[in-house]
Amino acid sequence: MTLKIAFRNIFRQKRRTILTALAMIVGFTLSSVFIGWADGAYSSIINMFTQNRIGHIQVHRKGYLDKPSLYDTIDDYESVGVTIQSVKGVEAWTPRLYSAGLGSVGEKSTAVQIIGIDPVREVAATRFDKKVTTGKGFSKEPRLHRNSKQPAREALIGKGLAKILKATIGQEIVLVSQGADGSIANDLYTIIGIAESGDETTDRMACYLPIEEAQELLVLEGRIHEIVVIVSHLNEVNKITKAIQMKLGDSHLDVAPWQEVAKSFYRAMKADRQGDLISRIVIMLIVAIGVLNTVLMSVLERTREYGVLKAIGTKPRQIFWLVMCEVNIIALFSIIVGALLGVFINYLLSIYGVTLPQAFTWGGMEFRTMYGEVNARSLYIPAITVIVAATVVALFPALKAARIAPAKAMRTH
Repeated sequence: MTLKIAFRNIFRQKRRTILTALAMIVGFTLSSVFIGWADGAYSSIINMFTQNRIGHIQVHRKGYLDKPSLYDTIDDYESVGVTIQSVKGVEAWTPRLYSAGLGSVGEKSTAVQIIGIDPVREVAATRFDKKVTTGKGFSKEPRLHRNSKQPAREALIGKGLAKILKATIGQEIVLVSQGADGSIANDLYTIIGIAESGDETTDRMACYLPIEEAQELLVLEGRIHEIVVIVSHLNEVNKITKAIQMKLGDSHLDVAPWQEVAKSFYRAMKADRQGDLISRIVIMLIVAIGVLNTVLMSVLERTREYGVLKAIGTKPRQIFWLVMCEVNIIALFSIIVGALLGVFINYLLSIYGVTLPQAFTWGGMEFRTMYGEVNARSLYIPAITVIVAATVVALFPALKAARIAPAKAMRTH
């Protein structure tokens, strides 16, 4: 009976009902679009930062991540990679080798970071070929030197490094470093391309070599420093990290998700996302004020009606639940309409995005267009927000209606 009366009261005052519903619908839609756009923006930033640079998961020799050393290598990395690839959710993996050194082109010299990469696997994992802005990338098969039948020694350098050394395609770069056997590692390489990773710091020092060339230079045959793993779904990184640890079962190897590899970046992202809570509180207040205003006016307008209900024997708790039912019925209707609007707007944002008036840099990468996404968070958080806000602000008017004195209320006009 209470539910039946609540429905009748809702449709009896259509204007009041529409005003209350509009406050909730607008609040739900704003919250849904804000969460969807924010989550999409964060996902884009994280995906670009991880997939283009550090990967979603990294495998190193124990202790390497805290204190990198030329000698902390992964042996027999091919078999380790095969084991990693067998884990469900792993999309690709690629080995890398690192060393500090000195690079010289002509009379210009500067510190460089020698990075050995597998040309085929790196392209599959991090789309390395897309980073080569000038010249060409490494070929799948070693090219032969034009003056001999020996494989050509080729290198790719970062855009910033090319500016520092004033290097151009076709010039030769001399690399000097330390070999794992204690010898002085040095050799001459032809610059075939210039790469731009999106990170200015990396591009000022990066000198990429095919992994076999880097291993030969540093006397690290068959050994690497890092395995980068790309997963199918970013949300499953922690789950897949544990699965890889279980599968490898090697106490000498560390398996770390991107949150551990890039701690400062992760902390910055986490701190920024906490700002979302403030926005949701503001939206909740907008909903709450709108609902409180219309529900309180409804109770005041129907004072005589509540007095009659109490006079004929209606209990206070029944009147209390009558008001609460009316509010929650409107809230449920508003959530349905708001969800449809939220999904539609977030879908449009996921396709077209929002072009920022000025690009910004985060984690060394530049972003100009931010895209939204349709996800569960953008629906259940606004739904909970609307229900909680509507229920809380309806408590005072409902209690006021339940405590009305029948004799006094029936004299009200």
